[in-house]
Amino acid sequence: MQYRTMPKNGDKLSILGFGCMRLPMKDGRIDEERAIRQIRHAIDSGVNYVDTAWPYHGGESERLLGKALKDGYRDKVKLATKLPSWMIKSREDMDRYLAAQLEKLGTDHIDYYLLHSLNGASWDILDGFGAIDFLDAAKADGRIVNPGFSFHGMRPDFMRIVDAYPWVFCQIQYNYLDREYQAGVEGLEYAASKGLGVIVMEPLRGGNLGVAAPPAVEAVWNESPTRRTPAEWAFRWLWNQPEVTVVLSGMNDEAQVEENLAIADTAHAGTLSEQELSLIERAGRKYRELMKVGCTGCGYCMPCPAGVMIPICFEEYNRYHMFGKGEDVKFRYALRMSGELVDGKPGYASQCVRCGACLEKCPQQIRIPERLAEVAAEMDGPQLEGRLAAARTIFKIEAK
Repeated sequence: MQYRTMPKNGDKLSILGFGCMRLPMKDGRIDEERAIRQIRHAIDSGVNYVDTAWPYHGGESERLLGKALKDGYRDKVKLATKLPSWMIKSREDMDRYLAAQLEKLGTDHIDYYLLHSLNGASWDILDGFGAIDFLDAAKADGRIVNPGFSFHGMRPDFMRIVDAYPWVFCQIQYNYLDREYQAGVEGLEYAASKGLGVIVMEPLRGGNLGVAAPPAVEAVWNESPTRRTPAEWAFRWLWNQPEVTVVLSGMNDEAQVEENLAIADTAHAGTLSEQELSLIERAGRKYRELMKVGCTGCGYCMPCPAGVMIPICFEEYNRYHMFGKGEDVKFRYALRMSGELVDGKPGYASQCVRCGACLEKCPQQIRIPERLAEVAAEMDGPQLEGRLAAARTIFKIEAK
């Protein structure tokens, strides 16, 4: 296992982190015996950063991880979890949720504590409730050690949040398809320039970059004299960049654990050749050719007068068509577009009134109203409310 240094505190963290969002399941619940065995095996093999969050597995991930870290394993790792930002209604809520998390995890402190899933609007809400005072107080009394945040928003807001507080680290969605999405490579470099460690989530785009590639992408990989699995290409691309501190993997299969551990033993920064980097770029282009809408997520079209979350609508629509039209994407769409993880304001494609305010703002010259109609036809529909109801149950959200 290789380790990289967290710039502000000197912690030596394994470049592979164990993400506890997709643990193995049995009879509709976490397979506790198997999940604990996988987590402990990864720790015994050198992984020392484990990540969970309040809503994962319907609130059971933190409790399971607390069990896995018994018998001396807590002392072997840096533990990360996250404040459920969308559930916070007051300054007191922050202390209440943190206390519950400490109990569930069976510990008296969280090594790396994140404000979960921030964007510009949710940060402003939390800031208004006193998030900075909360973080300072929790650091002072030892309940948390290192404050950070995870991000799902537009790049200018990412820069603003980075500059708003002396964070130790941040967590961003980043992979070779998402170089320009959300924080992107510019955000990665900006955070690193400010001394923040960068934890990468979604290295395989929800697992999609780790499975058998479409034929057009597979043809690109076949040009390489070095044979690698799709997952290895994705991980090596990330670890090739020294600004990346830790890459989280939602491992839930023994073979995945072993493959990721093996890659993490040898994937050093700056070792991919120009030819290999070119292949990865071409594979990314092939994936993007499969996209239905050429949206880069720049956000210039926002805000929409009708409240449509235009870039996120197109992101989920593209994901649906690039990776096999999975029902899980429609589930994500229902939850994200509901706005219930942020401010309660929905932003579905079907809300578009074709006012045209977005058209002159789009640098890609996308016929946005027309494409939103396509999204609405395929992603909204009569089953939308059922998907949202299921999401509310999982995330323990009260209907607005």
